[in-house]
Amino acid sequence: MIPPKLPRGMDHAIHPYSAQPDRPDFRWPGGRRVAVYLLLHLEHTEIAPPEGTHRDPRFRGAFFSGNPDWTTYTQRDYGNRIGAWRILDLLDRLRLPASVAVNLMAAQRHPELVSACRDRGYEPVAHGISASRMVTSRITEAEEAAEIALVRDGLSALWPGATGWLGQDHGATAATSRLLAEAGFGYSLDWANDDEPYRHASGLLALPPPGEWDDVQTLGLRRVPVTGWPGLVAEALDRLSAEPRGGRVLGLGIHPWMLGAPHRVRYLAEALEALARRGDVHIATAGALAAEALSQEH
Repeated sequence: MIPPKLPRGMDHAIHPYSAQPDRPDFRWPGGRRVAVYLLLHLEHTEIAPPEGTHRDPRFRGAFFSGNPDWTTYTQRDYGNRIGAWRILDLLDRLRLPASVAVNLMAAQRHPELVSACRDRGYEPVAHGISASRMVTSRITEAEEAAEIALVRDGLSALWPGATGWLGQDHGATAATSRLLAEAGFGYSLDWANDDEPYRHASGLLALPPPGEWDDVQTLGLRRVPVTGWPGLVAEALDRLSAEPRGGRVLGLGIHPWMLGAPHRVRYLAEALEALARRGDVHIATAGALAAEALSQEH
């Protein structure tokens, strides 16, 4: 049987295929080829998520103890009570900007953290309802659109300014890109298939997410020793800076319950101190990078 003709390089129509050599080159401010954003996570995890909701199936074993899930709840709550404040002190010392992936329940339950981040000029990134409710294809398009609108409007009332979206655990459907664009979002952090920003067919900008440099992905799920995390960040920056193309983006995903722990925060400090000393990278919020990328489109 001859398979149907498919679009070049793709098995969907969410965005067209784009090989690196086919693209125009561009530079970030200051002529730099590489840009970095820090993505601090402010999340609420429910002890007993509502029936019918879905959580990332990778979180099992030490990360998951059933429902009610007291183990995960208390660990994540540590990040909001303790770890986040260590990280905010570190960012203050290094004078680094941050984007904050904040879910609606966290914004509602932690006005003290919202105020602390807002007063520092950090940028909110809409991050779903809660850390225990992942968007999947089990929901209808109407239900997904309603959830996006709920998060957009609820977060806007508490911390205005979110122009970007990060799906909880990168959960999405075939309609997500279009629904986000229709809801007024300008970019998302859910597509790990590129080093550079690019456009979906809906007009939504895909900004490269942390992926390999997210602390939970790397340290928690892949079991990379925390002592190696600063080296991974430095190696990636060295390689991207040495390549001739511009427009590269590296995001660093920081969860307060992970890198905010007392035995790990020194390695976050090591990585960020090295980043702050570099003169060959442009450091900004995710929203500022998205706006700059869109302004340079040909």
